Amino acid sequence: MIENDSTLTSGISGELTESGHRLMARVYFADTDFTGVVYHARYLEFLERGRSDFLRLSGVHHTELADGKHGERLSWVVRRMEIDFRQPARIDDIISIETYIEDISGARIYMRQRLKRDDVLLVEARVEAAVIGEGGRPRRFPKEWIAAFLRRPD
Repeated sequence: MIENDSTLTSGISGELTESGHRLMARVYFADTDFTGVVYHARYLEFLERGRSDFLRLSGVHHTELADGKHGERLSWVVRRMEIDFRQPARIDDIISIETYIEDISGARIYMRQRLKRDDVLLVEARVEAAVIGEGGRPRRFPKEWIAAFLRRPD
């Protein structure tokens, strides 16, 4: 567990890193089962927060997508997810949620995510996501998004 909360200085949306994005989060009572261990389905919520804040800091905002800023209303969808639970997180742990882009192909993006407590790997996930239009059909990523996703901070 990270002992000092001063490590949480990167802001509410986390930070872009050389390889992707990092978000810090605390495990609350509501995240756990009756044993004080994070309930398995709650890990999906931590992973979602990491992906959403990575998109936000990369300039892709869910509200703009829903408002039709790109010509039609768009939505992000998770098409496939593979999760390996390695170690449990527990109440009051401070965890890092790391998100990396592995590949972008047309209308799909492939991400890898890791949840860690200090240097201990807790959960690893591979995520395939896409953007769909109002009719549910996949849409290609705008070129500026691809550049933003692959951009590395100075």
